[in-house]
Amino acid sequence: MSRFTVAETGIEGLRVVQRQRMGDERGFLSRLFCAEELAPAGWHKSIAQINHTLTQSQGTVRGLHFQRPPHAEMKLVTCLRGAIWDVGLDLRAGSPTFLQWRAVELSAENGCAFLIPEGFAHGFQALTDDCELLYLHTAPYAAQAEAGLLATDPSLAIEWPLPITLQSGRDQTHPRLTSEFTGLDLNL
Repeated sequence: MSRFTVAETGIEGLRVVQRQRMGDERGFLSRLFCAEELAPAGWHKSIAQINHTLTQSQGTVRGLHFQRPPHAEMKLVTCLRGAIWDVGLDLRAGSPTFLQWRAVELSAENGCAFLIPEGFAHGFQALTDDCELLYLHTAPYAAQAEAGLLATDPSLAIEWPLPITLQSGRDQTHPRLTSEFTGLDLNL
């Protein structure tokens, strides 16, 4: 019996994973990850890195971040405390959904995770103060492959649910999308 229910988003590979909680008067147990159970959802590599973040202020936007091939990574993002609005943006060259995005609310209460495939940019907005996230990555961080796009780029038309109150200096200087960008070639 799987402890996960997987929902499609309309973009190939980008999926919402609902964890099943088993609980009683003591509390609950929730499986955060199982490679065997998530394989049908597209998780096909080993976990190479796990990150834990805290975003202190509601309205903060982090991202849009990605790693260029051959360091492209799949992520499974889970919110352990608070609530976020999580965004995946398709950057895959030749994809029928190239430059389309989807978002989902992740919270400690709803027990959802976002499975973000290789070739996607990722970002989120904190919907509450003190949001803690756990990220599972299929590739370690590679500084030479690090890249990003401006989260407020009008050409991306991402509809952030709250006024943006804080972004890092680095995230504010990510480039806008240009016509020269034809996508990420994942065959490298």
